[in-house]
Amino acid sequence: MTPKPVVFALILFLTLVTGCGEDPPTAQKQGTQPAAAPPDAESVQNQAADPSTVWPFVADDTSSPSLADSLTARNFLLIFDGSGSMQKNDCAGNSSKINIAKEAVVAWSKSVPADANLGLYAFHSNEVTALPLSSGNRVAFMDNVMHIAAGGRTPLSQAMLQSYKALTAQGRRQLGYGEYTIVVVTDGIADSPDQLRKVVSMILEQSPINIYSIGFCIGSQHSLNQPGRTLYKSANNPDELNKGLQEVLAESEIFDESAFSQ
Repeated sequence: MTPKPVVFALILFLTLVTGCGEDPPTAQKQGTQPAAAPPDAESVQNQAADPSTVWPFVADDTSSPSLADSLTARNFLLIFDGSGSMQKNDCAGNSSKINIAKEAVVAWSKSVPADANLGLYAFHSNEVTALPLSSGNRVAFMDNVMHIAAGGRTPLSQAMLQSYKALTAQGRRQLGYGEYTIVVVTDGIADSPDQLRKVVSMILEQSPINIYSIGFCIGSQHSLNQPGRTLYKSANNPDELNKGLQEVLAESEIFDESAFSQ
């Protein structure tokens, strides 16, 4: 038979253990919840650098594009509006708007730094002329511009989308470094202004691409004129058109004044 003092001590021990278990429910609710552990710094960095969520979406490109020769190059893709309204001579004196615009764009292309990439997307006569971004294509760029013939509609939304795709592809080749600008020369309202606004918003929200537009003889009432978001210049004569194009380079964050002295 177990001695009574031992039994009493065993019962006392079990009672103390049971009483020191979990807190009563009311005490647990009123108490301060333990603070969550801070996120691991490496995991946060990896999430921020996830190539599938950050422009230029490198992870989405399964073709493994070759790297550009210069990862910090500037890129200018010019959208040229060659729609039918460019045949008129409003604001152009004795010449047509399209001839004035072509001369201005050709002159501007000569001022673009030699180490910058230049591309073209022109809609005209219900056709599209596209020149890939490159730093060694100045002669081809000028030749393509001079062969633009006015005619057709104003599909600016499509032009913006294609330009965005071209700059994004170049962004992958440059690993997102460098500078990216869409330059638009237009004399008319887009076929679908609402759609154009949506496309512009998408580009500005998803990428670091700058949008610089020049409205030739159409004033400031244009879908591309979004103060605080896009850069827009109204050109009412050939001199203002030339000045507006030159300011594209001046607005560049890493603008090099030596480009104008060449």
